[in-house]
Amino acid sequence: MAWSQEALTKLRETFAAANGGELQNPNYRRIADKIFSDGGRRPAPYSGMPTLLDALHRPMPVGADISDLDVALFGVPMDLGVTNRNGSRFGPRALRSIERIGPYNDALDCAPLHEMAVADIGDVPLQSRFDLAQSHADIHTFVANIVAQGVIPMAVGGDHSISHPILKAVAADGPVGMIHIDAHCDTGGSYEGEKFHHGGPFRNAVLDGALDPQRTIQIGIRGAAKYIWEFSEISGMTVIEAANVTVIGIPEIIRQARQVIGDGPTYFSFDIDSLDPAFAPGTGTPEVGGLTTRETLALIRGMKGANLVGGDVVEVAPAYDPSTNTAQNGAQMLFEILSLMQFSPFRKPK
Repeated sequence: MAWSQEALTKLRETFAAANGGELQNPNYRRIADKIFSDGGRRPAPYSGMPTLLDALHRPMPVGADISDLDVALFGVPMDLGVTNRNGSRFGPRALRSIERIGPYNDALDCAPLHEMAVADIGDVPLQSRFDLAQSHADIHTFVANIVAQGVIPMAVGGDHSISHPILKAVAADGPVGMIHIDAHCDTGGSYEGEKFHHGGPFRNAVLDGALDPQRTIQIGIRGAAKYIWEFSEISGMTVIEAANVTVIGIPEIIRQARQVIGDGPTYFSFDIDSLDPAFAPGTGTPEVGGLTTRETLALIRGMKGANLVGGDVVEVAPAYDPSTNTAQNGAQMLFEILSLMQFSPFRKPK
C-alpha cells in the first residue's frame, strides 16, 4: 500500500502515546509484559549490585533450600590449575560487571531470567586459596547440594579444572554426555606430578565414570598441544578442529553434535579461548585461528532442545582484557547457554 496521510494517521493513533512496553505483536508483548513495568519503565542496567546476567541475588549458605529454582548461577573464583597465565580467578567478578546482556534472546525467542526461576547464588566457598585438591572438593560439595535439590547448576570460572568436580556431581546417577566448545581438548595427562590441572578435566571425568566419551563432542580444537590429546580420539570422543569449521559448515556441525549427544543427559562446557583472540584476548591460553562470535552463537543456539543438566563458562582472565570484550563475550555465551536450559527436557518448570 502506498504511503498516505491515512496511513500516517493510523500509525499516530497506535504509537504516538504508547510507551516502550506497549507492543502490538502478541509474542513481543508476552516478553514486554515481563520486563516493563507500568509506564514503560525498565530497571537501569547499570544500577544496583552487579550479579551474573542481572539475576536475582540469592546467596546460598551451607544447607540452604534453593529447590524452588530452575537454574543456579554461581562463581568459582579459582585458577590453581592453570598451565600458563593465571588470573581467571577474577572471571566471575568480571562477568558480573557486564551489564545489558539480554534479557530477551532474539534467536531462541525466550527471556530466561523472566521465564524461569534463576538466581545468582554467589561463589563457591573455597576453604583455601593455595590447595587445588581442597578447592575441587569444595566445588563438588557445593554443586552436589545444588543437584540434590533438582536445580540445574551453571558455573562461571575460574580455570577449566573446575569442570571435573562439577561433572562428578551432576553425574551422580551415571555418566553424562557433553558439548564442549574450546581451543583445547583438555584430555591431557599428569604434568609435573599433577593430573587435576585445567588441561585434563575431561580425561579425569571419563576415568571417574562421570563422562561418556562416546556422547562427547569437542568443537573449535586447535594449537600446538594437539599431540597430547590422543585420549579424546582413543576414548571415542568426536573432535572437530577449528580449521575444519568453515569446511564442514555450522549446520553440519550442529547435526553431528545432536547425533553424538542424543537425548541423554548432557553437560555444556564453554571455554572462552574457543573464540579467536581477536574476540577474546583475556584468557590464559589464547590460540589464534579460533571461532568467531557469530559462529559460536549459531553453534550454541543450534543445541536448542538438548537435554542439558548443567554447564559452565570458564577461563575469562580480565587482566589481559583491556577492552572488556572477553568478559562481554563470556557473559553473552553464559546467557545463550542459560537460554538453552529453558528448553531442556531435564528441567521441571518451577
